[in-house]
Amino acid sequence: MLTEQQIEFFHANGYLVVENAVSAEQLGALRADFGGWVEESRQHQDGWGETVNGKARFDVEKGHNADKPALRRINAPHEVSDAFFNVMSDSAMTDMVADLIGPDVKLHHTKVNSKLPGSATAVKWHQDFPFTPHTNDDLITALLMVDEVTEENGPLEVWAGTHAGEIHTLWHDGKFTGAVDEDVTEEALKKRTICTGKAGSVCLMHTRLLHGSAPNNSDAPRTLFICVYSAADAMPVSPSPVPTRNQGHIVRGEDRGRVRSSGFDIPMPELPKGASFFDQQQTS
Repeated sequence: MLTEQQIEFFHANGYLVVENAVSAEQLGALRADFGGWVEESRQHQDGWGETVNGKARFDVEKGHNADKPALRRINAPHEVSDAFFNVMSDSAMTDMVADLIGPDVKLHHTKVNSKLPGSATAVKWHQDFPFTPHTNDDLITALLMVDEVTEENGPLEVWAGTHAGEIHTLWHDGKFTGAVDEDVTEEALKKRTICTGKAGSVCLMHTRLLHGSAPNNSDAPRTLFICVYSAADAMPVSPSPVPTRNQGHIVRGEDRGRVRSSGFDIPMPELPKGASFFDQQQTS
């Protein structure tokens, strides 16, 4: 699916934006299911539904109400939607991931991060690997743009090349904040690249790349279907913050019964007490 130049760009920069990562039919099915969940959210004041660890599947932002819904997170949407399962397991996006870390690829978890119009939700700068450490770092976070992502509706921002550098701690003053310290954030904001794209595009991001995003200051929604994949020989060394009964599901190739390790030394993460890491970041 990817050209040699695209693969080289990813390994040099730690991210790659590609259009047409799903078919028009797949994209339409995702949007239909998500739209239904937004409508359903109007009937709830707080998060609802239940995942395998007993936490809410559907998480809403503070201030959510029927007139102005603020559905911000869906945990493991592939468990309750054929459309999301099919895109996760068998799409052009899946093939692209295999081009980068394959041939043997497995699922770690999925989620939807949504910023509805006027949403205050922001994501502080962090790397994914300290949340989900594995024996090696052949992990990709695939952020599928269910809506068009513009510079105004809270796009992903990345600091290119940082996947090859330091793994920054998310612990500060004895507290797991889910974010890097202020000095790193300040430098990241100076060197950030904004990742935009039309609906159906995907940003493929290395697990160690520094990234964040601002609130949605537009009238257009920004919905991302996020799938985290690893090489089949990368084994998790901490519980998943977004557990799913499908963790380890092979999406490309096969499980060859091998474990590969690489050297790193980082603190263990802390699992969120609520439905998502947004609570950890907001209390930091």
